[in-house]
Amino acid sequence: MATKDLFVSPLGRVEGDLDLRVTIEDNVVTNAWTEAAMFRGFEIILKGKDPQAGLIVTPRICGICGGSHLYKSAYALDTAWRTELPPNAILLRNIAQAAETLLSIPRWFYALFAVDLTHKNYAHIEGYDEVVRRFAPFVGTSYERGVLISSKPAEIYAMFGGQWPHSSFMIPGGVMSAPTLAEVSRSIAILEQWREEWLEKLWLGGSLDRWLENESWDDVMAWMNENEGHYNSDCGVFLRFAVAAGLDKFGQGCGNYLATGTFFNQHKYNHPTIEGRNGALITRSGIYENGNYHDFDQANVREDHTRSFFRGQGQLHPFEGVTDPIDPLEGRKEGKYTWAKAPRYNVPGVGSIPLEVGPLARQVMAGKPGAEDWQESGNFFRNAIQAQGPSVLLRALARVHEAPKYYKLARKWLDEINLHEKFYIKPVEYTEGQGFGSTEAARGSLSDWIVLKNGKIENYQVITPTAWNIGPMDGKNTHGPMEQAFIGTKITDLGDPVELGHVARSFDSCLVCTVHAYDGKTGQELSKFRVGGMV
Repeated sequence: MATKDLFVSPLGRVEGDLDLRVTIEDNVVTNAWTEAAMFRGFEIILKGKDPQAGLIVTPRICGICGGSHLYKSAYALDTAWRTELPPNAILLRNIAQAAETLLSIPRWFYALFAVDLTHKNYAHIEGYDEVVRRFAPFVGTSYERGVLISSKPAEIYAMFGGQWPHSSFMIPGGVMSAPTLAEVSRSIAILEQWREEWLEKLWLGGSLDRWLENESWDDVMAWMNENEGHYNSDCGVFLRFAVAAGLDKFGQGCGNYLATGTFFNQHKYNHPTIEGRNGALITRSGIYENGNYHDFDQANVREDHTRSFFRGQGQLHPFEGVTDPIDPLEGRKEGKYTWAKAPRYNVPGVGSIPLEVGPLARQVMAGKPGAEDWQESGNFFRNAIQAQGPSVLLRALARVHEAPKYYKLARKWLDEINLHEKFYIKPVEYTEGQGFGSTEAARGSLSDWIVLKNGKIENYQVITPTAWNIGPMDGKNTHGPMEQAFIGTKITDLGDPVELGHVARSFDSCLVCTVHAYDGKTGQELSKFRVGGMV
């Protein structure tokens, strides 16, 4: 049996802070360890600062989803200060959050994910020339149009937030300023342009409402063959080629999912509390574990740092969270191997388990029974998970499936803004308290926990979607979701393992990859190369 170890450093195309070690036997990954290579320490930066410092600092955690960081940090302080929010403020926050996700979808698909489909491994597959013509980086016809159109929703965000990224226009009690009628009208025009020029004309080749009628994989196949527009759309080309390339056969992951939910009904979360959050969500929260749905409760979240470069071991709730870094060289002697902690969730009657977050998790949660008529629902991805299991393809399809859903929500909210009503209610700035705020960033559940004491931040903990997905083994030696997704992957060419790139890109982690290959017995470096040939 041929055994080799690969050290991938780094793996993605945006940020180069994720390394990967895998063991490969007979060209199949049999073990995997994800290594976050950078210490961030934002929680340490925020300790002792003014309670509103999170509104400024956390949006700088990420240049891609800074608006999502602002959204959850504002709601964290809203709950700690027990504010009152006018409906208009909730609507503007929703619109901004949706706009950031909408800009991310085509940008991720064309600039990060679809590039791998042009890999030479797939040159023998029917349709390869068309895939290259459309999706080749920088020169592909759809690549150029998709990346350019992705900037349009950012204009909507900047109109209401003053800038994108790194805006701080959401504040406890609402938002900083009211939009004008001209800004609302222009936002509607921009959103319609995005729908017409990309979503329907280029991506779907037809009506978004027709796409949303699909409730199963068989429905999608029927949709694709329904007419020439659907068949020759970017979606149609992608689906056929991805199946032919086998992207529906690997990258399963842990098969259990978490969504903390996002977007609030503007009439049901006017007095934000931790306890009242679930009942006000439009895209719902929940846990999907072994085929069963559970309600989400932030009290059941834990961070395990047994394998992380932090002092000690065990699990802590974020309100009691400790960020006490140690020298990685010393940590490796204790079996630690990453700067990422391992988020876990205590499912009642089951115990502490890893959970995948992201678009697939959100869409599985849309199938959770009991939705109100104003809440998101849909059985497509729950049915697909139960029928064929998760995969790289299903994870990618869930991401683009949200484009028509979020467009319709944002378009509705723009119509509901009342320019004659308040956008801000000044809050009482309590000196003591605890707050929790969360949202669904493009990559998945993103949450803040804040503890206030004597008018200052006593503790601040952030759990990002990338941490949920790329987190390491825990104290029970259970792999994190992405580590599990790598295991079982068949590698065609050990000198250029594009399959590892497919898995990583399907999660869209904020972290990227060159690869070093080592002989499993001697430790001798065999080769060094970039996955996918592009950073």
